[in-house]
Amino acid sequence: MKRAARVLLFGLALLLLWQVLALFSSPVLFPSPLSVGAYLRDALLDGTLLSATAVTLRRLLVGYALAVVPGLLLGLLCARFRSAQDTLGLAALGLQTLPSVCWVPLSLLWFGQTEVAMLFVVGMGTVGSVLLATADGVRAVPPIYARAARTMGSRGLHTWATVILPASLPFLLTGLKQGWAFAWRSLMAAEIFVTILTGFGLGHLLHYGRELHAMDQVIGVMVVLLSIGILADRLLFSPWERFVHARWGTAAR
Repeated sequence: MKRAARVLLFGLALLLLWQVLALFSSPVLFPSPLSVGAYLRDALLDGTLLSATAVTLRRLLVGYALAVVPGLLLGLLCARFRSAQDTLGLAALGLQTLPSVCWVPLSLLWFGQTEVAMLFVVGMGTVGSVLLATADGVRAVPPIYARAARTMGSRGLHTWATVILPASLPFLLTGLKQGWAFAWRSLMAAEIFVTILTGFGLGHLLHYGRELHAMDQVIGVMVVLLSIGILADRLLFSPWERFVHARWGTAAR
């Protein structure tokens, strides 16, 4: 109860600060919470916001899944073999430091104004972070675990499947969470610059709000993005993190 009250008070304080700043700013450049709330209400009633959110979430889930699977597998490969770390790991480090928006021109030239272009940007912006987080997590497992397993007869794949991978699960979850954040950023860059007729997402609403100087729409969409991010963390990643850390005895005291 105290935690919920603390969060509620913090949210009210932010709204109050927002309202005070809006009083001393132009409503065109910095709309008030009431103006943004009115936009969100109207966008919900006419179905624009729900449709854009559904399109964006569909692209996000597909692109994230397409990037996570190879990212996990290649990360395990880099953790297992030094040669893979020196080659694939180095390439992944470069991919992670490269802004996702840099992939937009290539995706447009290769795939045109299509869904594939967006998924390509999401995948390239996500796979590197998942790969590096996975490799670092597996290497962070204390070597004594593997040595203890070998003294009891475990070898090769059996050691990896029953000792190393389970012990690295807390780190793998951190990598998946990090990949989710990179996927969000990549998709917003793709939707802002790639305009297709198969569905307008939240990134398109951001873009059109900027073009029309509708700051209530821009800030409203940003509020939706923040809300989805917080809900995804609280409902999807946090429960799994608490379970794994409690199961492996690594929960913070």
